Amino acid sequence: MEVDYNFFLSLAIKEAWKYQLVTYPNPAVGAVVVDKNNNILSIEAHKNAGEPHAEVLALKSAYLKLFPQSNIAQLTNSFDIHNFLLRYHNDIFCDCFLYVTLEPCNHIGKTPSCANLIKNLKLKKVIIGTKDTNQLATGGINTLQNANINTILLDSKDALELLYPFAKWQKDRFHFFKLAIKPNGKCDGGYITTQDSLNLVHHIRTKLDLLIIGGNTVRIDRPTLDSRFNKINKPPNILIYSTQKDFDHTIPLFQVPNRKVTITNDISNIKEKFVMYEGGYNLLDKVYQNIDYFMLFVSHKDSSATSYSFDKYNFKKVYSYFLNKYDEIIFLNKQF
Repeated sequence: MEVDYNFFLSLAIKEAWKYQLVTYPNPAVGAVVVDKNNNILSIEAHKNAGEPHAEVLALKSAYLKLFPQSNIAQLTNSFDIHNFLLRYHNDIFCDCFLYVTLEPCNHIGKTPSCANLIKNLKLKKVIIGTKDTNQLATGGINTLQNANINTILLDSKDALELLYPFAKWQKDRFHFFKLAIKPNGKCDGGYITTQDSLNLVHHIRTKLDLLIIGGNTVRIDRPTLDSRFNKINKPPNILIYSTQKDFDHTIPLFQVPNRKVTITNDISNIKEKFVMYEGGYNLLDKVYQNIDYFMLFVSHKDSSATSYSFDKYNFKKVYSYFLNKYDEIIFLNKQF
């Protein structure tokens, strides 16, 4: 029976999108392990920089599927998982296929080399969505091929789209705009989305080099702009984009410790690499030419018809998923 490589790769891509932007400075990556009968043993994604990569988590989960009582269940450190699999694999992966959205890393950094692990586990075939653009980590394909592992590079457009934020900040910088709206396109009236979306936004904030917000939003909403809904509350530095420099410093965002707040009307020379803009349409109209990406949170708590479009900003949808039954996350990329 002919295997549909793109189907299994699409499962890895779908899983990885759930962690887009929260893996900074690492890329979002997904992986799937399939046995010789095309039964899915695991679907996993990289979740946080410094933690196990997608391939390692997928191999760990596949091992647990085959040996549910294994002590590997308690292991969370990437080096520990690698060492366990290298010691106890007993060639159980020799007939398995591994699908991964990005070329397995070939170097030892905060985590060991995934390519080396796959080589030693002797997987039958590795199907890769796209090559790694990071010169430090690339070379995994050669390592696998030199070990006589059947390695296929699909050059998937969808895998490349998933990689875009990482490739962009590797090249120079990555700026994106976050906006929460109702189905009718309106963004007023306090919190629009559910707590799940707030949790995700706060998680992203912990990764930022800088958060930019408009002066009017600061004056009207009096926000805090911290990351208190994340397990690690690491508030981002703030740039208030405003022509007027006078602000009430009792506004909560000024009270957050361990942060720098800058007020300026010039955003043409921002040096930070990973930057998020938060605000409404007024800010978007002023800055959309500065941003590379759009992260849209659409609440479907009411049944009003969808009536929003971002065509005038030259942004087109590249992916979307539902975080829960109400909140849809939509990613839009700038069209050139």
